[in-house]
Amino acid sequence: MLLGKTRKMGRNINDLVIGEKLTLTEKIEDKDLLLYLGLTNDNNPLYIQHDFASKTIYEKPIVPPIMLLGIITAAISKHLPGPGAYITKQDITFPAPAYHYSTLEFVFEVKEIDVHSNEIEISVLAKDEQNNQVLAGNFYVKPPAIKSNKML
Repeated sequence: MLLGKTRKMGRNINDLVIGEKLTLTEKIEDKDLLLYLGLTNDNNPLYIQHDFASKTIYEKPIVPPIMLLGIITAAISKHLPGPGAYITKQDITFPAPAYHYSTLEFVFEVKEIDVHSNEIEISVLAKDEQNNQVLAGNFYVKPPAIKSNKML
């Protein structure tokens, strides 16, 4: 239960289809960055200080890559396949930085389904409003499965 509400289980492996897509848009705001920095105690000035970042090749503060992963894990947990899903492996690259105040579009696609191991592969691409790819990855996910009460 979450705050008095029973959560519905996400979709199981038999409810998923190869090629299925989910698209979501996220705007990176100061509040998100400050929460991340506070939770992780990550004080890299590249993430928050404009004067410091202006002296780097990035020229302005960038979004910590782990924040982008948080957006992805939340989408997998909430939507595809949903509550009860568990990420077992990830392979990610960050070809270009995401900047503060960017609006990012994430596209998720089910690439593989392995019924026997109850695992799916989801590819994820994220681009900013200038169409720069800021993330590409593959996530291996165990969709929700109901515990069996079979006697052995």
